[in-house]
Amino acid sequence: MSDDKSIFGRIDELVAEEHELRTKHAAGNMTDADEHSRLQALEVELDQCWDLLRQRRAKREFGENPDDAQARDAGTVEGYLG
Repeated sequence: MSDDKSIFGRIDELVAEEHELRTKHAAGNMTDADEHSRLQALEVELDQCWDLLRQRRAKREFGENPDDAQARDAGTVEGYLG
């Protein structure tokens, strides 16, 4: 993902997939385990996307190049204590 627009596009795709999973599960077309597994993966990727956007905004705010921001691994992003 190279810019904010593409990151937001990916976020939109992930949210759409999340809604689709929930619909399939509610209709009985997906097991609890399959839904849970994929939802966990989606949540991690969404967190990574939002983290990357925050990094890009911070770099921009402080006069740095937002393109230098790097997606962080799941362990780092999911380990934030807020």
